[in-house]
Amino acid sequence: MISSKTSFIALIGNPISHSLSPIMQNAAFKYLGLDLIYIAVPCKDEDLGLVLNSFKKINCKGLNITIPHKEKVFNLCSEISPIANKLRAINTLKLNSEKEWSATNTDVEGFIYPLKNFHLEKKKAIVLGSGGAARSVIQGLINLNISTISVISRNKSRLDELIKNFDNQIQLQGLLNNDNQAQILIQEADLIVNTTPVGMKTTKYENDVLPYGDVFWRSLNSQTIVYDLIYNPAPTHLLKFSAKKGCITIDGLQMLVAQGMKSISFWTDGLEVPFHVMSDALKKYL
Repeated sequence: MISSKTSFIALIGNPISHSLSPIMQNAAFKYLGLDLIYIAVPCKDEDLGLVLNSFKKINCKGLNITIPHKEKVFNLCSEISPIANKLRAINTLKLNSEKEWSATNTDVEGFIYPLKNFHLEKKKAIVLGSGGAARSVIQGLINLNISTISVISRNKSRLDELIKNFDNQIQLQGLLNNDNQAQILIQEADLIVNTTPVGMKTTKYENDVLPYGDVFWRSLNSQTIVYDLIYNPAPTHLLKFSAKKGCITIDGLQMLVAQGMKSISFWTDGLEVPFHVMSDALKKYL
């Protein structure tokens, strides 16, 4: 029951209408008996500061941050966890005792969750995209002891910045998406992770495309695991294409749930909710 005492947590991003986070988070709050609701709030780049400052003044207890604000929100936080600082990407905020935003990143643990049983030590991985999500993925791959990580992007300046970010941890190879060497890397990859928004369910015209175009994927082999961080639609066009090639495919739903569980723990100072509570809510909704 929503009452005058009910507080809220919001997801901030643009676009946001595709998000399934409210479904699973509200199921979790109900299970935990918390007087909280979870809502999705669309927010343009130029309004980010205004929105976050406004939420400090009302009954908002925390936030999730998604595309395209994971890096831009950095300057609006007073406390930043070591993992978020390291990744230069934030996805979870809560108000501290001074009514300022404290920030962390739960994406790394969420990303790793569905990969734990694949024994990827010393394997080769490709990451598509060079934004905030790519940083979390690379850190997760490092934690899994992947031996070779190649990053493919459209944006050279962002790609260079991303690679520099991990200089002291692992040697990353960076390529632009039109580099011919990408075909060799794709053919040899044990794991390919899409962190770009291509294929996300935002408009009917964008669903049936592959990241970087059809030609880019011509050398994909059936032994590769293809992991798309997008969870709506599920499966994406990329995962349908990859499944037809014989690949093992992973959509973003498990990551979504796992990072959401960690966010709840951050907001509530340690409360935990079973994975199945949130996962079952999503499956029922879908």
